[in-house]
Amino acid sequence: MPDKLQQLHSAPGFFLIAGPCVIEGEEMAFEIGHYIHDICRELGIPFAFKGSYRKANRSRLDSFSGIGDLKALKILSAVGRELGVPVVTDIHQPEEAAMAADFVDILQIPAFLCRQTDLLVAAARTGKPVNIKKGQFLAPESMRFAVDKVRAAGNDAVAVTERGTTFGYGDLVVDFRAVPRMQEACRCPVIVDCTHSLQQPNTAGGVTGGCPEMIETIARAAVATGADGLFMETHPHPELAKSDGANMLHLSLLRPLLTRLVQIRKTIDSFPKE
Repeated sequence: MPDKLQQLHSAPGFFLIAGPCVIEGEEMAFEIGHYIHDICRELGIPFAFKGSYRKANRSRLDSFSGIGDLKALKILSAVGRELGVPVVTDIHQPEEAAMAADFVDILQIPAFLCRQTDLLVAAARTGKPVNIKKGQFLAPESMRFAVDKVRAAGNDAVAVTERGTTFGYGDLVVDFRAVPRMQEACRCPVIVDCTHSLQQPNTAGGVTGGCPEMIETIARAAVATGADGLFMETHPHPELAKSDGANMLHLSLLRPLLTRLVQIRKTIDSFPKE
C-alpha cells in the first residue's frame, strides 16, 4: 500500500500542502481545512493539511508558541479524519517524532534543523514519510545528504522543500534552479514553499516580516519549473494570525490562485517533450 506521500505524488500536476502556520484552535483549523479541501477537490489537486502543533523557532520569548502539544495534535488528527486527507506537522527534537507520528501522517523537518542527524533518524524510524525543508544556508545539491540519512534509517518515503536562501540579514531569495537540481540529486519529490520563501526575518522589532503580495509570483515560477508540490500557509485573517501572519496568503485568495496555477501546469504539460 502506498504511503501518504506517494498518494499525494501519484496524480498528474502538482500536490498542495497547506494550512495555518500554527493550530490556534479547533474551529479555526476546521474552517481552513474544509475551505482548502473543497477547492482542491474541485480542481483535482491532491491536498495535505498542514499545521504546527507548537512553534519552537520564535524570535522573541513572548511570541505565541501554541495551545498545548497534545491538544493541537488531537485537532490535527481530527481534521485529517474528517476530511480524509493526510496531515503534516513539524517536529523539533528527536523525542517528539514518535509522539507526533501517533497523530499525523507526514513529519516535517524545519529548515534550520535539516542537518540534525538524530532528528532526521528519529523521524525516519517512525515509518512516516518525512518532508525536509532545505536550510536557508544550504546549496540544493547538499540536501541529498539529509535525504540519505532518512533512507539509511530504513525509510524511503521522503521529500524536500525549497524555502529560500538567506540574502543579507533580512531577506530571502529563491533560486529556481534548485527545483531540477534537487530532483536530480535527491531523487524524491521537490516542493516549493511559496510563503516562507517570502519571509523577512531578523527585523528590529523581533517579529518576522514578509511580502505576501509576491506569493503568486513564487507559486507560478514553482509550477513552471516543474515542482512536484507547493506548500502554502493560509489564514482567513492573516493580520490576526498568531504566527507568521506577515507572509501568509489570505484564504479568500486561494481559489483564484490555484485555478491559475492548474492552468499554467496544464499548458506546460501540453508542450512536446524534448
